[in-house]
Amino acid sequence: MPKIPDNTVTHPDPGRWKALVFIALAQLMVVLDATIVNIALPSAQQDLGISDGNRQWVITAYALAFGGLLLFGGRIADLWGRKRTFVVGLIGFALASALGGAATGEAMMLGARALQGAFGALLAPAALSLLAVTFTDAKERAKAFGIYGAIAGGGGAVGLILGGFLTEYLNWRWTFFVNIPFAIVAAVGAYLVIREPAGGRNRSPLDIPGVILSTLGLVALVYGFTRAESEGWSDTGTIGLFVGSAVLLLAFVLTEAKVKSPLLPLRVLTDRNRGGVYLSLGLAVIAMFGLFLFLTYYLQVVKGYSPVMTGFAFLPMIAGMIIGSTQIGTRLMTRVPPRLLMAPGFLTAGVGMLLLTQLEVGTSYAGLILPAQLLLGLGMGTAFMPAMSLATLGVDPRDAGVASAMVNTSQQVGGAIGTALLNTIAASATTAYLTDHAAGATTPAGQKLLQLQGMVEGYTAAIWWAVGILVVSAAIAFTLINTGKPDMGVVAGSGADAEDEVKVPVIAH
Repeated sequence: MPKIPDNTVTHPDPGRWKALVFIALAQLMVVLDATIVNIALPSAQQDLGISDGNRQWVITAYALAFGGLLLFGGRIADLWGRKRTFVVGLIGFALASALGGAATGEAMMLGARALQGAFGALLAPAALSLLAVTFTDAKERAKAFGIYGAIAGGGGAVGLILGGFLTEYLNWRWTFFVNIPFAIVAAVGAYLVIREPAGGRNRSPLDIPGVILSTLGLVALVYGFTRAESEGWSDTGTIGLFVGSAVLLLAFVLTEAKVKSPLLPLRVLTDRNRGGVYLSLGLAVIAMFGLFLFLTYYLQVVKGYSPVMTGFAFLPMIAGMIIGSTQIGTRLMTRVPPRLLMAPGFLTAGVGMLLLTQLEVGTSYAGLILPAQLLLGLGMGTAFMPAMSLATLGVDPRDAGVASAMVNTSQQVGGAIGTALLNTIAASATTAYLTDHAAGATTPAGQKLLQLQGMVEGYTAAIWWAVGILVVSAAIAFTLINTGKPDMGVVAGSGADAEDEVKVPVIAH
């Protein structure tokens, strides 16, 4: 029987719109999980006795496993079949969520989060590639991916609010348990409805050395940033981790240059424009992820917001991202070169971040935090939209999937590094502030105020770094990315697939 190419079907699947429902439901679950845990983190930290130095690992363990294994997950979907990988990813994600909700200590929680990330890395590439092969008509594809993207964008806001309600009125554990019904419904529906086109699997051997080297290298890198917080930047172990990471990642690059079927073909990275996108996006996400953590703690611990109020307080940023992506970015990206949207977008986000360096214990939400979030969201949404499109410009059809996965990977790893690095900077600044001002706090009330002031001092010190990172992102986008306006005449093939595939992560965090 002749093979049917991966991006074509002989007859449109009559159940394709039902399939979209279950694929989008799975994406909603993943997006919910990215934001819902942020709101629940302070309560979970207190109940499980997680130290301040390790709290970011609840976020980092998920992000690192997800980002480190995305390329592997996409490759598994090619080898094993997208539908099967999708269903297994859903079932595994549900089991990992149940483990997280039942966690009795720090180790169990961190293990559950890492498992969630690993199964998410199976789920995400399979879901996106299923959409790509299910909707082959250009107009239907645009509509399907538009619906998918809208659900993903709205999911971020739903996660923040739902996380608040569950944490406040039930228990933080329900922010994990809520994934289980989503996963079961999506898995059963996908098994019954989704019809994957025959053929099109990639039968080349799996690059096991590449998987091992890339994953270990990234783990060593992030753990190095985390260890620096407790042991110091000059600690022998910290330096050893950074050196080990550099050696492992260099070995990964050398391996990919030599093996016949690399996990990540280097030709994907060496294009000037794609390289500029990966680098500028990765840096921008470093800035954003640390901010999510700091704002959650600032609003709940310093301002005394309830989890529900904290969830609603994040809505301006999510709204700004949706508007920037779907209105400004989408409308302008066919009219101006990508760098003229990306660089100003990153700078606009940088202005929003700059406002947050003025945070104090008594800062007004409406006067400072709300407009800062709007600017951040608008800027990032505007910059990310053309970046997602450009990330696969001119890519070889056989590399379209890995180019898409590389965008996801750069964002997830950037988020993991950002959370660890900025948390380290904040903790160091807080400790220095408390040491310098300890003599002035002689009463219990004065000591409590000093603690809060120290926390805010740490946050603003880290946010200054985030401002600088966004300025560097803008400079990279402006100087490295030199392509002109995109040619909208061609909609078919891998470029369209990959472009559509990578729109989703814009709102996922």
